[in-house]
Amino acid sequence: MKPRQTDLRALVVSAMMAGLALTLPVAFHVAGLGSAFLPLLLPLLLNAFLVPMRWAVFTAGAAPLASGFLTGMPPVYPPVAFVMSAEAAVMAGAAGALFRLTNRRIWVPLIAAVILGRCTMLLLTWQLAGAFGLPKAFSAIASLVHGLPGVALQCTVVPVALRLLFRRPSLLLTGETE
Repeated sequence: MKPRQTDLRALVVSAMMAGLALTLPVAFHVAGLGSAFLPLLLPLLLNAFLVPMRWAVFTAGAAPLASGFLTGMPPVYPPVAFVMSAEAAVMAGAAGALFRLTNRRIWVPLIAAVILGRCTMLLLTWQLAGAFGLPKAFSAIASLVHGLPGVALQCTVVPVALRLLFRRPSLLLTGETE
């Protein structure tokens, strides 16, 4: 069975974004910027606007786990990698679905995806803090506040990158995004 052209494009773009999700955090840590900027989530969120939703959600769910097991960032224990995996998958699903529903508008899907992703992180951190005997509210709110620079980065970089990508014709981005 011959794969569809759009699946091949989605595979290539998703693989590139997963590669960025694995390497970008290393570059941020080398530069001393650390995890506050959520560098792993940035390419995964961007990917949601570029490929069909099933590819974006799968890539977003798999990349944080792969990064956790391969590089130790985010850690698998405590299960930060699993929380980030869920957060990224929710963000990708929300951004991908809303991007298509809003006729390829950027801001509504982006803001909604970031809010839903942060809510997912907040709820999962709350649950995990209780399981580890930590103060739930403090842990969840600390995680939320710690990631605010990353939210600002996502809301700055993603629209600019999308405008540049959609303005310039590319063989990788000419396929349907369902």
